[in-house]
Amino acid sequence: MHWIVRHGVMRFLGDFEPGEGVACGRGSRVLARTERGLEIGDVLCEVTPAAMAMITEPTHGQIVRLLTPEDHVVADGLREKERKEFETCSRFVQQKQLQMALVDVEHLFGGERVVFYFLSEKRVDFRELVKDLAREFQTRIEMRQIGVRDEAKLLADYGDCGKPVCCNTHMTTMPPVSMRMAKLQKSTLDPSKISGRCGRLKCCLRFEQDVYEEFQKQLPAPGDRILTRKGQGRVLAQEILARRVLVECEDGRRIIVAADEILTPLK
Repeated sequence: MHWIVRHGVMRFLGDFEPGEGVACGRGSRVLARTERGLEIGDVLCEVTPAAMAMITEPTHGQIVRLLTPEDHVVADGLREKERKEFETCSRFVQQKQLQMALVDVEHLFGGERVVFYFLSEKRVDFRELVKDLAREFQTRIEMRQIGVRDEAKLLADYGDCGKPVCCNTHMTTMPPVSMRMAKLQKSTLDPSKISGRCGRLKCCLRFEQDVYEEFQKQLPAPGDRILTRKGQGRVLAQEILARRVLVECEDGRRIIVAADEILTPLK
């Protein structure tokens, strides 16, 4: 039986096969050998075609064993190492006057590599920086440029709703979000109120978009003339989630008409 395991600070998901004699289940914390090295991971569920279809770029590897108390001690020590590695890299970046902002560092459990995540608006030549870091830490160095939404995934805690940010919990990919979605959902267009911790449009605008689009197709568009159980009229506006429209009748009255009260469109 294979399991889907989440691993790494970027929360990679992949198909992992338990090693010989390894008994694990949903919720188990494990030590896994991934394509990057030896990492701590969380077992989420059994691998099924439906589950794998939800993962865009699955990783692969093997579950070595369940995490032990000693492993937790090692993991605590790695966090202290990461703090020092972050400070060292920041010092090198400042000395070399590189146009980049260091965001986070990840030291793999097995020590195979240290990954530095950074932001930059321009292309950065960090070859000399990598050489200096490799000499300093005596391991493989990987520099990974990320976007502001990835920065929120790494560092953000809570959103305006009071709950942990979605990108830091259940989301596996960053969905495209547009202002058109905010307009369709009749959200406020004030950027300060519809922007997330990353400064971009909130991902939650994408969650209900499919429902809005489906319900909108079932309603006549503004400007259409319709025949309802309350008479004829012209549609002025839609209330998509409520599945009703505002109609101006021939006598000038404005009434709310539910979708099931619309008899037929008129030419």
